[in-house]
Amino acid sequence: MSEDAQRQLRTEGVTARQWAEFCLVRLFVFCLGIIPRTWARTVGGGIGWLAFQCLGRLRKVGLRNLELAFPEKTELERERILRSVYRNLAHLLAEFCQMAHYTPEQASQFIRYEGLENYLEARERGKGVLVLTGHLGAWELSSFYHALMGYPMGMVIRRLDNPLVDEFVNRIRCLHGNRVVHKDDFARGLIGSMRSGETVGILMDTNMTPPQGVFVPFFGVLACTASGMARIALKTGAAVLPGFLLWEEREQKYILRFGEVLELVHTADSEADAIVNTALFTSIIEQYVRKYPEQWLWMHRRWKTRPPGESGIY
Repeated sequence: MSEDAQRQLRTEGVTARQWAEFCLVRLFVFCLGIIPRTWARTVGGGIGWLAFQCLGRLRKVGLRNLELAFPEKTELERERILRSVYRNLAHLLAEFCQMAHYTPEQASQFIRYEGLENYLEARERGKGVLVLTGHLGAWELSSFYHALMGYPMGMVIRRLDNPLVDEFVNRIRCLHGNRVVHKDDFARGLIGSMRSGETVGILMDTNMTPPQGVFVPFFGVLACTASGMARIALKTGAAVLPGFLLWEEREQKYILRFGEVLELVHTADSEADAIVNTALFTSIIEQYVRKYPEQWLWMHRRWKTRPPGESGIY
């Protein structure tokens, strides 16, 4: 089935509410997209402040997660971190609304690379590249900037509930050659991409359920984590390296950091290898989150799925 046919099939039967949501999203993106970037980030900061005040349920989840991750911090310190998270998310929202207008020259004024040579080395291996990343920093902007600078890549994402909004958001994401790999076509799409020597980024820091997820430590608490990335890497020989776009306050810039290619455990026991390497990937994400706690999505119920017999956390 062609892409146009798939798009038409997804948008059939769209409800009036979904059309209304789509129109509001289009209007919002248009309004924040036509004003200067600094103004858009200021407006976004106000939206972040309002969201922190009004979304009590998400605030409660965020504080609970911070309590699990940083028991040594005071309640006031954890609240300060969470306030910064909302501000960071609001700035990311503003950047998304502006992205369609960015040129390489414009974007390079407030984004720079660090460790690009690590990515290029991984790509030269010729077996595909898996970028280990998460909901940290400006994850929407990271793949967009990488493509803008001449390095298009695939992105593993979950479809949005509203197909019109999903199509609109993906159109912006893919303006400069990026492509979307949906989670419902995860294994086949990823194996094909690696065999073609392509690059795919995977957000690997969300709660999962067995059998897709395995339990590995995250901030000292077992977290059910997707093992697909480890399995695909072992099957295809793809290079795996961390990649995060992080805001540096001192520079007033985002820095797209690529770490060195990770050395994976590869033995005769494929299931054990999947768990060990998933734990490795998760520990890398934790290292970055510990360094930039104010830029991670703490409002996600990361530890929702519990091992059998263990009581719920939330």
